[in-house]
Amino acid sequence: MSKYSAVFFDLDGTLLPMDYEGFLKGYLGLLSKGVAHLGYEAKALVSAMWQGVGEMVKNDGSRTNCEAFWQSFASAFGDRVYNDIPVFDAFYTTEFHKAKAFTGENRRAREAVALAKKAGEKVVLATNPIFPRVAVEARLSWIGLSYSDFDFVTDYSNSGYCKPNAAYYTDIAEKIGVDITKCLMVGNNTEEDIVAGEKAGMDTYLITDCLICDGEMPDCKKGSFTDFLEFIDKV
Repeated sequence: MSKYSAVFFDLDGTLLPMDYEGFLKGYLGLLSKGVAHLGYEAKALVSAMWQGVGEMVKNDGSRTNCEAFWQSFASAFGDRVYNDIPVFDAFYTTEFHKAKAFTGENRRAREAVALAKKAGEKVVLATNPIFPRVAVEARLSWIGLSYSDFDFVTDYSNSGYCKPNAAYYTDIAEKIGVDITKCLMVGNNTEEDIVAGEKAGMDTYLITDCLICDGEMPDCKKGSFTDFLEFIDKV
């Protein structure tokens, strides 16, 4: 019998190694070039993107993060942005793949997910849902994974909360029908993954390879990605 009802994985910095600041700089540079032909000036675009992210982070579940983002984006550029959504989505299937250069390799990501499937009844990709599905699919492909490897994957179209809101985790648990207190959250961000996960009632494991720690180091299970593989294999 599985120990956990579900094992939740963060993506950026956990399954997919990266320096988050470096990745964001590279990604936003590519996006600015990719949609420049539509008339979006780079500084204004990046400013509006961050404003949209802020709206998603503040979201209270009353609308999807997708709706929160594009309503915010439209407040900066007007309703014409809605006609440009297919162009933005197309960017994530093409030029966005160049952003792989701003990440690291993890040849054991598939192994981690496979071991989690033995330790938990379900496996979730709990990546902060500020990206469209196509962008999540792209980042997963860089480590040899896909949506089909998980029982549930969050993106901005199917989520109404963001990390570090604990409701993000409880909402997932409700959607997949599991007891949140019997779930494990695996991530590299102390605030978004560990503190928020514990507030939701989850067990947690902090991956330290690409650690993001803005405050005190939490008292939880922790170790390198290799250490985690050893841990989950014994569950």
